[in-house]
Amino acid sequence: MQTPSFTQRPASRSSSLLKFLVVVAISLNLLGLCAQADDGKTTLRYFPSGPIYEYRWQLLELALAHTRASDGPVRLVPYTEEVSQNRGMELLQAGQINVIALGTNAERESHMLPIKIDILRGLVGFRLLVIRAADQARIAQMDEQALRKQLTFGLNSQWADVPIMQAGGFTVVTATNYENLFGMLAGERFDAFPRGLNEAARELEERKDSYPQLVVEKSKALFFPYPVYFWVNKNDTALAQRIERGLNLSLADGSFRKLFETYHANEIAALAKEHRQVIRLPNPVLPEKTPEPDTHWWWK
Repeated sequence: MQTPSFTQRPASRSSSLLKFLVVVAISLNLLGLCAQADDGKTTLRYFPSGPIYEYRWQLLELALAHTRASDGPVRLVPYTEEVSQNRGMELLQAGQINVIALGTNAERESHMLPIKIDILRGLVGFRLLVIRAADQARIAQMDEQALRKQLTFGLNSQWADVPIMQAGGFTVVTATNYENLFGMLAGERFDAFPRGLNEAARELEERKDSYPQLVVEKSKALFFPYPVYFWVNKNDTALAQRIERGLNLSLADGSFRKLFETYHANEIAALAKEHRQVIRLPNPVLPEKTPEPDTHWWWK
């Protein structure tokens, strides 16, 4: 028997069916449900992606592997469209992204569900200064007060560290595009670009041909509490619980620490040899009762 085509159905039934399918699709997205492929693996889309974020997704893969026996296999897929952090968070809330990995603040915790295990152990809060090489001698002579009065710092306007720097008394220039900040620094639009200990050298190595005049400043560093979490949709408690279990299991068997130390070995070794003036800043946007970062894996 030949099955009637969709166009053979009465118009009213077709319209009703189409509306029903749209509602179902939207509902699944809003619930943050994950797609399951033909091979049985659940696909999780993550944000942000790129070389400086690679460790974060290696750690998530490790955590999910620890729960594979009870919760099934997972395939991690980057969200490849170029979007801002704010847009990425909107897509998470809409169910189009399943997991993001960003620093915390009270506003983010009100809209998304964090897994409150600091995946970078405070490392991102240890900020080196990317500067123009010609300014190295001048900055090396500055004390803490001079840094605040004489230097202008560049940041992405959507990053959670903007209010931290401003509250600390630093002059901040912002841009909406991360990549533009390197060009702005090279073009003397500001004097220093604070980057995490795990970010500065990697970023400059990737851009050495485009910006050979930029270097990591040798004498100063900033430090403020800045935990980085995995986040999921508010409704996706099952995924949050799975990630938390996996992270705790990897902490217990030492594989979390091994991955962290292996991935950041060069930065940890370099820091141990350096003698930097570390300027400590409070973080006024941290949610209440957020614990101080445990840095003993890399900075004692």
